[in-house]
Amino acid sequence: MQHDTHSEHAHHAPTHEGHGTVSWSTAAQATLHCLTGCAIGEVLGMVIGTALGWGNVPTMVLAIALAFVFGYSFTLRGVLRAGVGFRTAFRVALAADTLSIAVMELIDNGVIALWPNAMDAHLADLLFWGALAISLAVAFVVATPVNKWMIGRGKGHAVVHQYHR
Repeated sequence: MQHDTHSEHAHHAPTHEGHGTVSWSTAAQATLHCLTGCAIGEVLGMVIGTALGWGNVPTMVLAIALAFVFGYSFTLRGVLRAGVGFRTAFRVALAADTLSIAVMELIDNGVIALWPNAMDAHLADLLFWGALAISLAVAFVVATPVNKWMIGRGKGHAVVHQYHR
């Protein structure tokens, strides 16, 4: 662990050991970072599945898979830019984002599945885009305290901070 580069980002992590108080702003930034990749994958999966006329289950599986791929990719890109090898960078991305992405996907897809007629909406329907936008917003609200808790314990997005430049 390179503590000299980590100290540059002390405002992100609570203490050197990763334990202590974490601001809501830090948690929201980490969640937004994760949500960006998730949202790209989620939207892309829903668009592809809907455009191809797939059923709800295969479309949702594709959307979830792409959410994880894009979510991990955003973190992986940043860590690789810091000069870390792929294997280490991949492990960092898994450690940093897995719980956050899983929570967001559970909430996001849960909202869409429970929203009347949302699963049957088409790309041209306002319901499709409205339900998707609201479900992602709800996922952000639920995942932010999870990320705050993880960062406060030196887990989740906190493991990425030593690689920021």
